[in-house]
Amino acid sequence: MFEKIVEVGILFDFYGKLLNDKQYTAIELYYIHDLSLSEIGEHLGISRQGVHDLLKRSESKLFDYEEKLGLVKKFSENRKKIKLILEYTDEIMKLLDYYDFNLIKEDINKISDIALEILEIGQEVK
Repeated sequence: MFEKIVEVGILFDFYGKLLNDKQYTAIELYYIHDLSLSEIGEHLGISRQGVHDLLKRSESKLFDYEEKLGLVKKFSENRKKIKLILEYTDEIMKLLDYYDFNLIKEDINKISDIALEILEIGQEVK
């Protein structure tokens, strides 16, 4: 259950504003503020079962947005690439201590390739 809460929370961060007001509020109250279905029902003026159905439809929309747009996946991939850039940068700093310029050039080329790949992915979104 905890994994689902985290997953829906991440999807909500990316796609929450695409939900209608009622869906947004239901997801926010349930996953962010940890309210019960009954409490949310009172807030929205619907039954407990209505809240349950609303949450299921809202969750389904969030997962559908990710399937179609893939922003969370792209974000995750870019984070991995940025971490790799940082590793190469750290390696360059260490190599500078040893003055091995050929290895430094190889690492700089790797950094350039990763940065270009990130930029190309960014172009696909437009």
